[in-house]
Amino acid sequence: MAGLAGVPDVEIDSDGVFKYILVRVSKKSGSEHKDIVRGSKAAEFHNNIFEKLSPEMEKLELECKCLGGGKIDHNSKQKKIRVFGLSTGFGKADHSISVEKLKSVYKDYEITWSDDTK
Repeated sequence: MAGLAGVPDVEIDSDGVFKYILVRVSKKSGSEHKDIVRGSKAAEFHNNIFEKLSPEMEKLELECKCLGGGKIDHNSKQKKIRVFGLSTGFGKADHSISVEKLKSVYKDYEITWSDDTK
């Protein structure tokens, strides 16, 4: 699987509250693109996630642009994900897009979003 098709829509940690970013990944030549969600407890700042993702996409000859960020509260036992907050550096992601991406992977979860900061 080459190019955009090989890039998973969602990669987030299995449990906890952590930062996430919404990223538009595109081919360097042309207008084909897709939006992906990445989140990690290891990231102190939203740009830590982006700085890890960007070189991975470069290797696939793709470029990425951060569309914004926020936080994810993931509870795998209760099968619930809550998307909220914003990124100081990147601004607020469109959480409705992020939730649609999450729903495509976590089909049996209750997934909600809000503009709350906590």
